[in-house]
Amino acid sequence: MKSLVTLATLLTMAVFVTAAAAPTGGGVPAAVHYIGHDKVAEVMAKGGPIVNDPGLVVLANRRGVGGVEYHEHTNHIFILVEGEATLVTGGTMVGAKRTNPDQMVATSIDGGEIHHLSKGDVITIPAKTPHWWKEIPTKTVAYYAVNIESQ
Repeated sequence: MKSLVTLATLLTMAVFVTAAAAPTGGGVPAAVHYIGHDKVAEVMAKGGPIVNDPGLVVLANRRGVGGVEYHEHTNHIFILVEGEATLVTGGTMVGAKRTNPDQMVATSIDGGEIHHLSKGDVITIPAKTPHWWKEIPTKTVAYYAVNIESQ
């Protein structure tokens, strides 16, 4: 229960901070959303959106290691709820390929900042910042991703 209160507080803070900085519709919920814990658990098991508004998406994800991602307009807030991971941010993308006008992927990062994350940690990743789930010793990590679209 305490973790749900913490998550709700973090999500509320993210929305208010974004609302103060973003134009209407950009990262600000268009409606009230209530998602019960059973639905959240169901989505977390397979990964996907639990809120999907213009400019604001909240995902419940479970994943393993993967390639580097770079988004032109997507700002992330990751809230870890299970597992441990090494996430690398910044640096230079190795083997970068543009997958669409707003996104690139790569095989790894040279340099960058290393973050050792575990349950209860929160990390923010601004748009235009490469990020890479490099190592996950627990095989998977479960987290909420609050994605805020910028101009």
